[in-house]
Amino acid sequence: MDKGLHLYNTLTRTKELFEPLHAPNVGMYVCGPTVYSDVHLGNCRTFISFDLIFRYLKYSGYKVRYVRNITDAGHLEGDRDEGDDKFAKRAKLEQLEPMEIVQKYTLGFHDVLRMFNTLPPSIEPTATGHIIEQIEMIKVIMDNGYAYEANGTVYFDVEKYSASYNYTILTNRNLEDMLANTRELGGQDEKRGRLDFALWIKAKPETIMRWPSPWGIGFPGWHIECSAMSAKYLGEEFDIHGGGMDLAATHHTNEIAQSEACNHKQPAKYWMHTNMLTVNGARMSKSAGNGFLPGELFTGDHPLLDRGYSPMTVKFFMLQAHYRSTLDFSNEALDASEKGFRRLMNAVTLLDKLVPAAESDFEIDPIASNCIRAMNDDFNSPVVIAELFEATRIINIVYDGKGKISVAELGKLKKLVKDFVFDIFGLKDEEASNTELNDVLEMMIDIRKAAKENKDYATSDKIRVGLQSMGIQLKDSKEGTTWNKV
Repeated sequence: MDKGLHLYNTLTRTKELFEPLHAPNVGMYVCGPTVYSDVHLGNCRTFISFDLIFRYLKYSGYKVRYVRNITDAGHLEGDRDEGDDKFAKRAKLEQLEPMEIVQKYTLGFHDVLRMFNTLPPSIEPTATGHIIEQIEMIKVIMDNGYAYEANGTVYFDVEKYSASYNYTILTNRNLEDMLANTRELGGQDEKRGRLDFALWIKAKPETIMRWPSPWGIGFPGWHIECSAMSAKYLGEEFDIHGGGMDLAATHHTNEIAQSEACNHKQPAKYWMHTNMLTVNGARMSKSAGNGFLPGELFTGDHPLLDRGYSPMTVKFFMLQAHYRSTLDFSNEALDASEKGFRRLMNAVTLLDKLVPAAESDFEIDPIASNCIRAMNDDFNSPVVIAELFEATRIINIVYDGKGKISVAELGKLKKLVKDFVFDIFGLKDEEASNTELNDVLEMMIDIRKAAKENKDYATSDKIRVGLQSMGIQLKDSKEGTTWNKV
């Protein structure tokens, strides 16, 4: 592969050299959550994946404006502009105002992403904060002849648009097949075409979230929100648009259509999509009863889980799969990831305890180069993790006194860990951050040391065996006693 960052572009279905429109500036828009319920793991995987991309672009020297929206209005239950408003339905269920629902689940969303140690986006706009921009965009689309109003609702005219543009350019689907597989319009349907979708929806008398518009009181359609907000903060053309692969067929297809109908140009140069989650080989979904929330995964409070797993274990598990590949959850896979993550973090804690020698048995540059090469190959995190385990092997060999490392190579090793484990992957040592546990362990080590000096070997052994039974292994050396989790 050529030098430089290459990424897979859903739009062209090929891996392309990344060439920003206005380097070193990069504009990236990622579709955020619809905050009417707890954020699900599929969303988390998408946001963890784009956090990795955001971090690596910054590491590579780009100045990134990362925009990730909050959908807090206008999302109906059905993709065909049907069903109840998701916020109104949940508000009725919980006997709250719709904006109380928005606030509750926005805070919950931020709490979960904080536990996963993701960076906040540069801008996090809300749909309700950009009603004016959405109305203005709809007016332009109508003026350009690609939308029509019917009884207070404005629809996008897909057939009219398709005469000048390729409506299915993102998914490469056949438009005739789509029409054939879309049910015919009923007699009460105001739409002219089967694939037409709402840009503005007339409010019902009971609708709480409503705004004035040239077409009457109503609220925006789901798709127009992202087109308006991405254009406002990143311009009519920007570099990367991302989201889960489930958004490509409808939401992102309609975003492209709206943007082209308004501005006569493709909004994003590169479209990137994360793949789906499965559980024991079956697609994760609420209806199948195999969908668990992040909180349930952390506590283990779900019939399909044997126990809980820490946020960093789950994040590490996700990073062990490429963002475009299916990720299958199972207790066995999570157990294996936990062991791997613990092994990596145990090695990281030993770094500062390594004693450099005059010579080195190891070269770190090839490992670092392999990590860069893997990230430049469409952000291939599993390959980077394999290289980090090679670094782990070196750390353990040197710590055990079975190999030597020089000051220069040790410096490179520390930089490798800082760059990839912490700065790019955004992992953190959950055990090391537990200062109370550290203090207790250091106290136990001091008590054991005093017992050994007093030849009280019974107490010394009791402390060592007791800690070992709790998964903490002590290791004595001439430099002193260290501990790690096993």
